[in-house]
Amino acid sequence: MQQTERSQSESYFWPIVWAVGLHVLMFAMLFVSFAFSPELPPARPVVQATLYQLKSQSQATTQTTQKVAGEAQKTSAPQFETERLEQKKAEEQKVAAAKKAEEQKQAEQAKAEAAKAEAAKKAEAEKAAEQKRQADIAKKRAEEEAKKKAAEEAKKKAAEEAKKKAAAAEAAKKKAAEDAKKKAAEDAKRKAAEEQKAAALAELLSDNVQNQQALAETHGDQVAGNLDDLIIKLITENWQRPMSARRGMSVELLIQMLPDGTVTNASVSRSSGDAAFDSSAVAAVRNVGRIPEMQQLDRATFDRLYRQRRVIFKPED
Repeated sequence: MQQTERSQSESYFWPIVWAVGLHVLMFAMLFVSFAFSPELPPARPVVQATLYQLKSQSQATTQTTQKVAGEAQKTSAPQFETERLEQKKAEEQKVAAAKKAEEQKQAEQAKAEAAKAEAAKKAEAEKAAEQKRQADIAKKRAEEEAKKKAAEEAKKKAAEEAKKKAAAAEAAKKKAAEDAKKKAAEDAKRKAAEEQKAAALAELLSDNVQNQQALAETHGDQVAGNLDDLIIKLITENWQRPMSARRGMSVELLIQMLPDGTVTNASVSRSSGDAAFDSSAVAAVRNVGRIPEMQQLDRATFDRLYRQRRVIFKPED
């Protein structure tokens, strides 16, 4: 700006000097013109003198002024053009300087705006990075919490499963013990019944053959009834009750045996109408396997009564 003001002051200096010189020259020429002017007539009234003087002066001055003006015009024309060009140049320089200053100002503003935008962008990026970091921390923390919770749930579930398995094992062990105890009791009861039946049969058949034949003829029905009760008891002990078994059902079975008491076959001679119940009764007879008490009968009584024996079996509630 100082250079611009200095250039403007320098550009105005010479035009001012030329203008002052021109005016000085004009005044000098006017002075010379007045010095060589002719003598005026005697004084007249002021108005006439004034008019005359103006007239006279007008003629002389007009010539002098025209001459001076012509000279001045010849002298000042190039100077005026130069001054005009310099003034125009100065104005152009001033406009250029103002434009340059404006451009510089706009550039500085744009630079400031860019810097501001860059700072805002950087701040936004830092904010986004911080948010992402916080989100990652929160996500990691949530994952750790989820893993911890899952581990605790798995541990708790494993403890519950172990507890259930232990309880199931204990229950199974207890049930097995109870089943074993129950089976032992049933076996003891069965053995006692068998021994009792065997003792009864032994006492019944302890006499000689003639007495046995006579006793069999006399008490044949009673002995057969006792053996039938034994057969029914053994069948009942080996019977697995099906779901369809109901009170009032009955099935007639044909049992085939050997003299040593071995059951060779069992079949249904009259069905109960329920295939599952019939099959369970046949399976129970076959599971008896052998009835040792049959060996205490004589051959004739066995062949007559138990070679093929029909038994009616009913389910118990």
